[in-house]
Amino acid sequence: MIAGQPLLTRLVAESLSEMVRRRAYTDQSELVRSAAAYTPLDFAAALQSPGLAVIAEMKQRTPSMGVLAKGYRPERLALAYSEAGASALSVLTQEASFGGSAADLRKAREVSALPILRKDFIVDPYQVLEAKALGADAVLLIAAALRERLRELLAVAREHGLAALVEVHDERETASALEAGAGLIGVNHRDLNTFEVDLTLTERLRPSIPREVTVVAESGIRGREDARRMREAGADAILVGELLMRSSDPAACIRDLASA
Repeated sequence: MIAGQPLLTRLVAESLSEMVRRRAYTDQSELVRSAAAYTPLDFAAALQSPGLAVIAEMKQRTPSMGVLAKGYRPERLALAYSEAGASALSVLTQEASFGGSAADLRKAREVSALPILRKDFIVDPYQVLEAKALGADAVLLIAAALRERLRELLAVAREHGLAALVEVHDERETASALEAGAGLIGVNHRDLNTFEVDLTLTERLRPSIPREVTVVAESGIRGREDARRMREAGADAILVGELLMRSSDPAACIRDLASA
């Protein structure tokens, strides 16, 4: 990381650089055709199942934890997560810091009938179009990365029939997300610049979010007790990645979390 450069700034820059490279060798007309041919699944509805919905995430590594899986096979994980009863999948497609790729999402789509969230640092409409073409049903929009462009990217997602999970980390970002019209809000317990985790964030922010807005508790969930805590705080769903990637039996882990 460049000295003094916030991590989120670096991650966004990496994702934009990767997008530029892909765009250079992608047939734009074919991308548009692929996007038009895909009918997105209802990601938001999948999170409204009785009890606590589990969005099962797959990623090869993270900047804070390093390598999570040496023999990373997203298609195997997608199949295992789906058979275990996950409500939806989340696939990291950022390469430089997370070891992901656009191909990972396509592989997951081929083996799973669950809604899929494209997890990346999205700041350009092209990345949204690309997500749909790959078979994603939702995109992650990070309030801190988008700021005044959040409303624009929400509109782009809706135009393509995709759900948008708007990620927030404090009261100001939550207010901005609601003002922009977010219907799905993800409360990220991890500060993307310090990596500190604060599980009280969902408890603190949920009362300020209308009940009709779906809330997803993200990051730092280490087991059934944390999942129960999120449910009791009013979360409709949890997004879990590192716990599953490090588990010797991720399917059993998903079942345990969903029953919290």
